[in-house]
Amino acid sequence: MSSNDAPVAVITGASSGIGEATARALVRDGYRVALLARRAERIEHLATELGYGAVAIVADVTDRDSLLAAAQRVEAELGAVDVLVNNAGLMLLGPFTSEQHDEQRRMIETNLIGAVAATEVFLDRLKDGGGDLVNISSVAGRTARPGNAVYAATKWGMGGWSESLRQELQPDVRVIVIEPGAVATELTDHITHGETKAAAEQMYANESIAAEDVAEVIAFALARPRGVSLNEILIRPTGQAL
Repeated sequence: MSSNDAPVAVITGASSGIGEATARALVRDGYRVALLARRAERIEHLATELGYGAVAIVADVTDRDSLLAAAQRVEAELGAVDVLVNNAGLMLLGPFTSEQHDEQRRMIETNLIGAVAATEVFLDRLKDGGGDLVNISSVAGRTARPGNAVYAATKWGMGGWSESLRQELQPDVRVIVIEPGAVATELTDHITHGETKAAAEQMYANESIAAEDVAEVIAFALARPRGVSLNEILIRPTGQAL
């Protein structure tokens, strides 16, 4: 297969963590990747490192216009889209108070509305090729705990939205939901509530798995035959909710 015939995967939040690891795993499996994120320098460096037609596109999932521009670039530079990985997300944990208002809103706009917007923009392209939609959720979409009320709400929303899409879009688009527990990424770095941040960092130090492990599960799921139902995959090695 020539590089121009290779399948194309669009990955949001590709500048670090699960997004970056997924890009590496999919390129290894023969995909050309479009790396979408806000941090230009990181995705440009990653695209150069990956080669094989990787394209870095600065985009913010909370800005629909930037997603539309990204879709145009993907089509012009890579062609048809076979996979969309909705990975962009924030985990700004803390007590549910008005002091957290801005962070709570950012999580909703990024984690849930951003995934909806990216899917809406790329959906026709996925349908045309019989593609795969991969939504990165969390076990927090099943089990909530104090301090993660809005984060959990975004992930519960992701689960319900994905299940509806799974029923609505089959067989044209296969919907896969990945629900990891604690994963060693930058998520905890951005928590501003001191006590919550310390507790989260301690839990992650003791219990997290590598982003590469999650990426391998994504790559495995995408490699399964189209007739295989893979709507939910949980990765919870410790038995605790994120």
